[in-house]
Amino acid sequence: MGLPTIDILIPAIEKDLKTLPYVIDSVRTMVKHPIGKILIISPDTERMKQLCSRKGCTFINEKRVLPITKSSINYSSKRWDRSGWLYQQLLKLSGDQLTKQRYYLVIDADTVLIRPHTFTASDKEQSIFYYRKWSQPEYFRTYKRLMGHKAASPVSFVTHYMLFQRSKVTKLKQDIEARHGTSWYKAILRSMNKNRQFAFSEFETYGNYFRSRHSGKYKLRPALNKSLTMNAAQLTSAKRKQLALRYRSVSFHERKAYSRR
Repeated sequence: MGLPTIDILIPAIEKDLKTLPYVIDSVRTMVKHPIGKILIISPDTERMKQLCSRKGCTFINEKRVLPITKSSINYSSKRWDRSGWLYQQLLKLSGDQLTKQRYYLVIDADTVLIRPHTFTASDKEQSIFYYRKWSQPEYFRTYKRLMGHKAASPVSFVTHYMLFQRSKVTKLKQDIEARHGTSWYKAILRSMNKNRQFAFSEFETYGNYFRSRHSGKYKLRPALNKSLTMNAAQLTSAKRKQLALRYRSVSFHERKAYSRR
């Protein structure tokens, strides 16, 4: 049985235009699944729509995805403002309403794949999760308040990209709404300690939810991500090949709008 067709979902803002073309190209080159649509969820700007047209992607106005906007989220302090970062996480969890494929892959707009990737095991119906060994403790406190039990995974699912199974995202949100008696996104906002700079992770939440209910239906692979401070345009073919000897992906952390996770 071959690999399933997947859609790609990339939330982005205009500051991502320096990296986003390279992200899109890397997905088309390095994702070994048949790709349906590449959905770019963004504020309604002419430059973003032009990029989508040039790259053959589907533009989605972020204001049409959720009943709330970034301005509805007050997640900031005197030193930082992570309202947009959190808003993008809620957009990612809305992917079940934006695609008709069984699976959709979310990837951050600053992360370029440099090795071939698969996200399901072709011999079984198993999802493949890429992982790292460290995380933010507050993610797990929020998860417990949100879901009513501890996150039990020994590794972290926060790796800049993740395959979501559409039906399981829907079920996760239904479970959250049933437990809290309100919409899933309001429950997330209410479960967070907004005084903490890193208080919620969509990847950590979905990964641990999936693990708790489908323990035999996933495999783990180390993410091997490398953070770079260089410009994405400076990633030459030779440099890419050199990095690929040790890493699967690279992330360009030039942006000031969203802090490193």
